Amino acid sequence: MLEASRSLFTHYRRLGQAVEPGLLLPVLIAQTHTLRELSAQSDSGTRRRLLALGSRYAEYVGWLVQETGDERAALWWTQRAVDLAAVGGDQALAGYALVRRALVTLYREDAEQTITLARRAQSGVLPSRIRGLAAQREAQGHALAGDVGACLRALDRARTLLARRNDGADGPVIGSMHLPDSVGMVTGWCLVDLGRPREAGEELDRQLTQVGPDAVRTQVRYGVRRALAYASAGEIDHACALTEPLLDGVTAVRSATVTTDLRRLVRVLGRYPDHPPVRRLAPRLGTLTRPTTPLEESPS
Repeated sequence: MLEASRSLFTHYRRLGQAVEPGLLLPVLIAQTHTLRELSAQSDSGTRRRLLALGSRYAEYVGWLVQETGDERAALWWTQRAVDLAAVGGDQALAGYALVRRALVTLYREDAEQTITLARRAQSGVLPSRIRGLAAQREAQGHALAGDVGACLRALDRARTLLARRNDGADGPVIGSMHLPDSVGMVTGWCLVDLGRPREAGEELDRQLTQVGPDAVRTQVRYGVRRALAYASAGEIDHACALTEPLLDGVTAVRSATVTTDLRRLVRVLGRYPDHPPVRRLAPRLGTLTRPTTPLEESPS
C-alpha cells in the first residue's frame, strides 16, 4: 500500500498540472484519510512512513484548495499536513508550511508578512531544500516591496541551498517537480514586481523553454506572468500573441492564483482598448477573470 500510494502521488501531481482542482480533491482527501487509518494498524517503522506520505498528500490538498481560491481551507489542510508529519516524527514539514503560508500572503500582496514567514523557514535545522524554497519566497516578498538588493541576495542564497543534496530525504520532492531551474523562473517572476519588465520577459522566455508541454498549470502560471511582463514593457502585440495560446490551459486548470496575474494583465491591456489584438482577446479575458459565484467554485 505504501509503494502504491507513493506511485499514485506522483501520478496525481502530474495529473494536477492538466485538470481543475475539484476533479482531484476527492480522491486525494480519501487517500490522505486511508494512509492515516492504515498507520494505526502498522508497526512503528511502517507507521512513520505512512504518516509521512499522508502529510505530503495533505500538503498537496492544501495547495490545490488554494488554487480554488479558498485560502482558509488551504491553510487548514497545510496545518493538517504538519500535524500528520509531526505524529510520524517529521518536524521539518512545519518549516515548509511557513513557505506555503507565505505564498498566501504573497498573493494578498502583503510583502512584510511574506518576508517574515519566509525568514522563519530558513532555520539551520531545516533541510536545505526547504530553506532554499523559503529563500525564493523571501525574494518574492522583497520584490513586492521593491527592494532590489534584498531580493537578489535572497535569490543567490536560494540557488546555493537548492544546489545541495536533498539531505537524505527519500520521499516525494518538496515543492514543484516541474521547474528545471526554479531560481531562474522565480528571478523572472521577481523582475516583474521590481519594475524591470523587459528583463523579466527575457528571463521567463528562457525558463519556459525548459518546462515540459504536459505541465500545463506551470506553463500558464509563468506564461501569464511573461505576458504581463511584455505588456508592462509596452510590447502589446507580443503580449497578446503570448496570451492567446494560454487561454485554453487557463480554462482547463481553473487556477485562482493564475487568475490573479491574469487580472493584472487585463488592467495593463485595458490601457489600449482600441488596439486590434486587445479587442480580439477582451471578451474571453473578461470571461476568464470575472469573479466566480459560490456555485461555480470548485469543492474543497
